[in-house]
Amino acid sequence: MIERDETELPERILDEGADAPEREFEAGLRPQSLGDFVGQRALKDNLNVVIEAAKKREEPLEHVLLYGNPGLGKTTLANIIANELGAQIRVTSGPALERVGDLAAILSNLGKGDVLFIDEIHRMNRTIEEILYPAMEDYALDIIVGKGPTARTLRLNLERFTIIGATTRLSLLSSPLRDRFGMTYHLNFYEHEDVGKIIERSAKILGIDAEPGAVRLLSERSRRTPRIANRLLKRVRDFAQVRADGQITRPVAEDALAMLNVDAHGLDDVDRRLLLTIIEKFQGGPVGLSTLAASTQEEIDTIEDVYEPFLLQLGFLTRTPRGRVATDLAYRHLGFDAPNRESL
Repeated sequence: MIERDETELPERILDEGADAPEREFEAGLRPQSLGDFVGQRALKDNLNVVIEAAKKREEPLEHVLLYGNPGLGKTTLANIIANELGAQIRVTSGPALERVGDLAAILSNLGKGDVLFIDEIHRMNRTIEEILYPAMEDYALDIIVGKGPTARTLRLNLERFTIIGATTRLSLLSSPLRDRFGMTYHLNFYEHEDVGKIIERSAKILGIDAEPGAVRLLSERSRRTPRIANRLLKRVRDFAQVRADGQITRPVAEDALAMLNVDAHGLDDVDRRLLLTIIEKFQGGPVGLSTLAASTQEEIDTIEDVYEPFLLQLGFLTRTPRGRVATDLAYRHLGFDAPNRESL
């Protein structure tokens, strides 16, 4: 793991992750039904059908796996599914399930039709995962009592429940675990129009006066991610209250985003530093991921999970067998002349 001096790197306004205060803020803005959930139309249509079918059969919903980049609404959808089913939801995460007893206590307290949401399910250890297999398939918990020759297995029957798993790294889930989910859905980046609707809804809930032009500007710079859109809305609201009359106009939003160093494509200092490193230190690439991580003082997982997906979406970065390459679009965006290169 690469160590870095946190005093030199300010909190990233465009970070897709969320700390505890951020999660509390998000909770107040989350829609409570599929009808209020903006975007992800194909996913919503599928969920509407399977939820309605499960309710008509009076059966628990099949286990659901949601995957996609941070901030796209996996936790929100898990809560919506539980609400639509009229079920109680228990929330935990893969890293929090450290002992078999932790999982056994949660599963044994679930009622019929309840939902267990496991965030970051890819970080669950293998021992816990193997205990989960019979629970997901047979609604039973196998507990080993004793040690050595006298050890025996007790089977504890469970109520029929639904597990909703969320992950940003689908490839890190083992095949046996993935196969036990009846439904797997991918959350895509949002269209600017949908992000604008999310900002309008959040502004209304927060009592913020935001002009349509400002909403459009924020949606264009939110990296097509609702969590970032809401975070930018908060920061621009602060700017408007201190530097303006509280109303968020387009000029006010432009000034606030300039102060936050968020450019027209939604890139911030960290994104630009990553691209500049590839261009200036490695002649545009290709450069290996571990070398890039060492050069930028970022962790490999952070580059892969947080920075790369959006840069790939914009066409500023490409992956090749030999490493990462900055594209001509990235050169022009950062004010460089595109290089003459016939091949990577």
